[in-house]
Amino acid sequence: MKIGILQTGKSPEQLAPEFGDYGDMFERMLDGRGFEFTTYDILEHVFPKTVSEQEGWIITGSRHGAYEDHDWIPPLENLIRDIHAAKSPMIGVCFGHQIIAQALGGTVEKFDGGWSVGRVEYDAGGETLPLFAWHQDQVITPPKGAKTVASTDFCAHAALTIGEHIYTIQPHPEFDAGFVTGLANTRAKGVVPDDQRIAAIKSADKPVAKEHMANHFETFLKQGNANG
Repeated sequence: MKIGILQTGKSPEQLAPEFGDYGDMFERMLDGRGFEFTTYDILEHVFPKTVSEQEGWIITGSRHGAYEDHDWIPPLENLIRDIHAAKSPMIGVCFGHQIIAQALGGTVEKFDGGWSVGRVEYDAGGETLPLFAWHQDQVITPPKGAKTVASTDFCAHAALTIGEHIYTIQPHPEFDAGFVTGLANTRAKGVVPDDQRIAAIKSADKPVAKEHMANHFETFLKQGNANG
Protein backbone atom coordinates (compact mmCIF):
# COMPACT_ATOMS: atom_id res chain seq x y z
CA MET A 1 0.00 0.00 0.00
CA LYS A 2 1.38 3.40 -1.00
CA ILE A 3 1.57 5.91 1.86
CA GLY A 4 2.53 9.56 1.51
CA ILE A 5 4.28 11.12 4.50
CA LEU A 6 3.73 14.87 4.61
CA GLN A 7 6.81 15.94 6.58
CA THR A 8 6.20 19.29 8.24
CA GLY A 9 9.20 19.43 10.57
CA LYS A 10 12.76 18.22 11.01
CA SER A 11 14.73 16.63 13.81
CA PRO A 12 17.26 18.80 15.63
CA GLU A 13 20.52 18.68 13.65
CA GLN A 14 22.30 17.10 16.63
CA LEU A 15 19.86 14.14 16.58
CA ALA A 16 19.24 13.65 12.87
CA PRO A 17 22.36 11.54 12.17
CA GLU A 18 21.21 8.91 14.70
CA PHE A 19 17.43 9.11 14.47
CA GLY A 20 16.74 10.58 11.03
CA ASP A 21 13.86 12.93 10.33
CA TYR A 22 10.22 12.49 11.30
CA GLY A 23 9.36 10.64 8.12
CA ASP A 24 12.11 8.11 8.86
CA MET A 25 10.62 7.45 12.31
CA PHE A 26 7.23 6.56 10.84
CA GLU A 27 8.89 4.29 8.29
CA ARG A 28 10.69 2.43 11.10
CA MET A 29 7.52 2.28 13.20
CA LEU A 30 5.55 0.70 10.34
CA ASP A 31 8.34 -1.37 8.79
CA GLY A 32 7.41 -4.84 7.57
CA ARG A 33 3.68 -4.12 7.35
CA GLY A 34 3.29 -3.93 3.59
CA PHE A 35 3.65 -0.17 3.10
CA GLU A 36 5.63 1.70 0.44
CA PHE A 37 6.47 5.23 1.61
CA THR A 38 7.05 8.51 -0.20
CA THR A 39 8.04 11.52 1.90
CA TYR A 40 7.10 15.03 0.80
CA ASP A 41 9.16 17.88 2.28
CA ILE A 42 6.33 20.32 2.93
CA LEU A 43 8.66 22.97 4.38
CA GLU A 44 10.32 23.10 0.94
CA HIS A 45 6.94 23.20 -0.84
CA VAL A 46 7.18 19.63 -2.11
CA PHE A 47 3.54 18.56 -2.44
CA PRO A 48 1.84 15.69 -4.23
CA LYS A 49 0.40 16.63 -7.61
CA THR A 50 -2.88 14.88 -6.83
CA VAL A 51 -4.51 13.12 -3.89
CA SER A 52 -4.56 9.91 -5.95
CA GLU A 53 -0.73 9.76 -5.93
CA GLN A 54 -0.96 7.80 -2.67
CA GLU A 55 -3.49 5.47 -1.06
CA GLY A 56 -3.10 6.86 2.45
CA TRP A 57 -1.44 9.77 4.23
CA ILE A 58 0.48 10.61 7.41
CA ILE A 59 1.18 14.19 8.55
CA THR A 60 4.13 14.51 10.92
CA GLY A 61 4.95 16.72 13.86
CA SER A 62 6.66 20.10 13.58
CA ARG A 63 8.17 22.78 15.80
CA HIS A 64 5.90 25.27 14.00
CA GLY A 65 2.42 26.30 15.09
CA ALA A 66 -0.58 25.53 12.89
CA TYR A 67 -1.76 29.12 13.41
CA GLU A 68 1.56 30.69 12.35
CA ASP A 69 2.00 32.64 9.12
CA HIS A 70 4.00 30.27 6.91
CA ASP A 71 3.52 30.16 3.16
CA TRP A 72 3.31 26.35 3.15
CA ILE A 73 0.38 26.17 5.58
CA PRO A 74 -2.46 27.32 3.27
CA PRO A 75 -1.59 24.77 0.52
CA LEU A 76 -1.23 22.07 3.18
CA GLU A 77 -4.69 22.91 4.52
CA ASN A 78 -6.08 22.75 0.98
CA LEU A 79 -4.48 19.34 0.52
CA ILE A 80 -5.97 18.14 3.81
CA ARG A 81 -9.42 19.23 2.67
CA ASP A 82 -8.92 17.43 -0.65
CA ILE A 83 -7.85 14.22 1.12
CA HIS A 84 -10.86 14.53 3.40
CA ALA A 85 -13.19 15.02 0.42
CA ALA A 86 -11.70 11.94 -1.27
CA LYS A 87 -12.15 9.98 1.99
CA SER A 88 -8.60 8.66 1.74
CA PRO A 89 -7.23 7.39 5.06
CA MET A 90 -5.23 10.11 6.82
CA ILE A 91 -3.33 10.12 10.12
CA GLY A 92 -2.04 13.26 11.83
CA VAL A 93 0.43 13.29 14.72
CA CYS A 94 1.10 16.30 17.00
CA PHE A 95 1.31 19.19 14.51
CA GLY A 96 -0.44 16.86 12.05
CA HIS A 97 -3.26 16.39 14.55
CA GLN A 98 -3.52 20.15 14.97
CA ILE A 99 -3.32 21.19 11.32
CA ILE A 100 -5.97 18.67 10.28
CA ALA A 101 -8.30 19.98 12.99
CA GLN A 102 -7.63 23.59 11.95
CA ALA A 103 -8.04 22.90 8.21
CA LEU A 104 -11.42 21.32 8.84
CA GLY A 105 -12.77 24.12 11.03
CA GLY A 106 -11.34 23.50 14.49
CA THR A 107 -9.27 25.82 16.68
CA VAL A 108 -5.62 25.41 17.70
CA GLU A 109 -3.94 27.59 20.32
CA LYS A 110 -0.81 27.79 22.44
CA PHE A 111 -2.15 26.26 25.65
CA ASP A 112 -1.96 28.60 28.64
CA GLY A 113 -1.32 25.60 30.89
CA GLY A 114 2.18 25.22 29.47
CA TRP A 115 4.05 22.20 28.15
CA SER A 116 3.44 18.47 28.15
CA VAL A 117 6.69 16.53 27.62
CA GLY A 118 7.80 12.96 28.28
CA ARG A 119 5.70 9.90 28.97
CA VAL A 120 2.00 10.63 29.50
CA GLU A 121 -0.86 8.22 30.18
CA TYR A 122 -3.93 8.97 28.07
CA ASP A 123 -7.47 7.81 28.69
CA ALA A 124 -8.56 6.21 25.42
CA GLY A 125 -12.14 5.19 26.10
CA GLY A 126 -11.32 3.56 29.42
CA GLU A 127 -8.04 2.08 28.13
CA THR A 128 -4.79 3.58 29.43
CA LEU A 129 -2.53 4.53 26.56
CA PRO A 130 1.03 5.56 27.58
CA LEU A 131 2.84 7.58 24.89
CA PHE A 132 5.51 10.27 24.60
CA ALA A 133 4.18 13.83 24.42
CA TRP A 134 6.05 16.92 23.27
CA HIS A 135 3.84 19.97 22.81
CA GLN A 136 2.47 23.23 24.08
CA ASP A 137 -0.07 23.87 21.31
CA GLN A 138 -3.36 22.00 21.50
CA VAL A 139 -6.62 21.48 19.64
CA ILE A 140 -8.94 23.64 21.74
CA THR A 141 -12.09 23.16 19.65
CA PRO A 142 -12.35 20.08 17.40
CA PRO A 143 -13.90 20.37 13.94
CA LYS A 144 -17.61 19.80 13.55
CA GLY A 145 -18.34 16.09 13.43
CA ALA A 146 -15.05 15.06 15.10
CA LYS A 147 -15.12 12.57 17.96
CA THR A 148 -12.62 12.82 20.83
CA VAL A 149 -11.23 9.33 21.48
CA ALA A 150 -8.37 10.06 23.92
CA SER A 151 -7.76 12.74 26.53
CA THR A 152 -6.06 13.77 29.75
CA ASP A 153 -6.89 16.44 32.30
CA PHE A 154 -4.20 18.55 30.60
CA CYS A 155 -5.14 17.80 26.99
CA ALA A 156 -8.89 17.48 26.49
CA HIS A 157 -8.73 16.48 22.80
CA ALA A 158 -5.64 14.27 22.59
CA ALA A 159 -6.97 12.09 19.76
CA LEU A 160 -9.77 12.60 17.27
CA THR A 161 -11.59 10.64 14.63
CA ILE A 162 -13.42 12.30 11.76
CA GLY A 163 -15.65 9.96 9.84
CA GLU A 164 -14.12 6.56 9.16
CA HIS A 165 -11.06 7.90 7.34
CA ILE A 166 -9.26 10.38 9.62
CA TYR A 167 -7.43 9.60 12.87
CA THR A 168 -5.32 12.22 14.63
CA ILE A 169 -3.35 12.09 17.86
CA GLN A 170 -1.46 14.70 19.89
CA PRO A 171 1.37 12.54 21.37
CA HIS A 172 4.11 10.86 19.33
CA PRO A 173 3.81 7.08 18.88
CA GLU A 174 6.78 7.25 16.48
CA PHE A 175 9.20 8.59 19.15
CA ASP A 176 11.44 6.26 21.11
CA ALA A 177 13.15 6.82 24.44
CA GLY A 178 16.47 7.89 22.93
CA PHE A 179 14.88 10.60 20.81
CA VAL A 180 12.84 11.97 23.72
CA THR A 181 15.99 12.16 25.84
CA GLY A 182 17.78 13.81 22.94
CA LEU A 183 15.03 16.43 22.56
CA ALA A 184 15.21 17.17 26.28
CA ASN A 185 18.95 17.72 26.01
CA THR A 186 18.83 19.87 22.85
CA ARG A 187 15.72 21.67 21.64
CA ALA A 188 14.10 21.83 25.08
CA LYS A 189 16.89 23.71 26.84
CA GLY A 190 15.82 27.25 27.62
CA VAL A 191 12.34 26.55 26.21
CA VAL A 192 10.75 23.88 28.40
CA PRO A 193 10.96 24.51 32.18
CA ASP A 194 13.89 22.58 33.64
CA ASP A 195 11.79 20.56 36.08
CA GLN A 196 9.62 19.28 33.23
CA ARG A 197 12.62 18.68 31.00
CA ILE A 198 14.36 16.57 33.64
CA ALA A 199 11.12 14.70 34.43
CA ALA A 200 10.78 13.89 30.72
CA ILE A 201 14.25 12.31 30.71
CA LYS A 202 13.41 10.26 33.80
CA SER A 203 10.15 9.07 32.24
CA ALA A 204 11.75 7.95 28.99
CA ASP A 205 12.81 4.51 30.24
CA LYS A 206 9.24 3.50 31.09
CA PRO A 207 7.29 1.43 28.53
CA VAL A 208 5.01 3.08 25.98
CA ALA A 209 2.38 1.69 23.61
CA LYS A 210 4.40 2.09 20.40
CA GLU A 211 3.69 -1.41 19.08
CA HIS A 212 0.00 -1.08 19.96
CA MET A 213 -0.16 2.16 17.99
CA ALA A 214 1.75 0.68 15.06
CA ASN A 215 -0.91 -2.05 14.91
CA HIS A 216 -3.64 0.58 15.12
CA PHE A 217 -2.09 2.70 12.36
CA GLU A 218 -1.71 -0.36 10.13
CA THR A 219 -5.33 -1.41 10.60
CA PHE A 220 -6.58 2.11 10.06
CA LEU A 221 -4.57 2.79 6.90
CA LYS A 222 -5.47 -0.55 5.32
CA GLN A 223 -9.12 -0.57 6.27
CA GLY A 224 -9.83 3.17 6.53
CA ASN A 225 -11.48 2.51 9.87
CA ALA A 226 -10.71 5.18 12.44
CA ASN A 227 -12.16 3.02 15.20
CA GLY A 228 -10.30 -0.13 14.15
